[in-house]
Amino acid sequence: MTNINGKAYAMNAITPMKPWKTPILKLLFFLLGAIKPLQKDLKNLSFIHFARWVVVGRNQFPHLSAKQPREELRYDYLLFFSNFNGTWNQYIDAFSAVLSRGLNLIWRWSEKYPGSRPVTEFKRYIALVQFDTDYYYNVYPRAATNDVKAALRVQDALDQFALRSQSLSPAEFKTAWLELLVRVQPDLGSTGVAPVGT
Repeated sequence: MTNINGKAYAMNAITPMKPWKTPILKLLFFLLGAIKPLQKDLKNLSFIHFARWVVVGRNQFPHLSAKQPREELRYDYLLFFSNFNGTWNQYIDAFSAVLSRGLNLIWRWSEKYPGSRPVTEFKRYIALVQFDTDYYYNVYPRAATNDVKAALRVQDALDQFALRSQSLSPAEFKTAWLELLVRVQPDLGSTGVAPVGT
């Protein structure tokens, strides 16, 4: 299925911007990159693998040969790429609920952007500017971001246990092993296909 590989969904959206707005948006991106606390809300959405915005100027598109005619574009373009776990609706709902101010700061420069709230208009806009991902590779397609984080916590706990348990007696080992299992129990999930939903 397009855009989906296992539990992960790939989203690509392209929106036009008037060229005079590009320097303003680039300054905003610089500030968002330099001031780390401004990224906190996005990083706290644990189902997001990544989200990235890129500005491509109307004169920056590749010109692959002398035979290719030059394009005369009126707009610069804001490209948005993201990978996440869950359904498209869940993702857009979460973006609208948690990041509405940030989304409005970034996308307000794009043509006909309605704002991130109410969410119905925002979803309609994203659906219009989204392009399908025809080929999508995911190294762990049956594992969500939280599954991978849980597996790393279990691995760390096992590594520490292996170091601490080398000199334990059989009785002490049994007790320590049971304590380890209790401690890592919340992280012992299972991988599989994503839930079906829109």
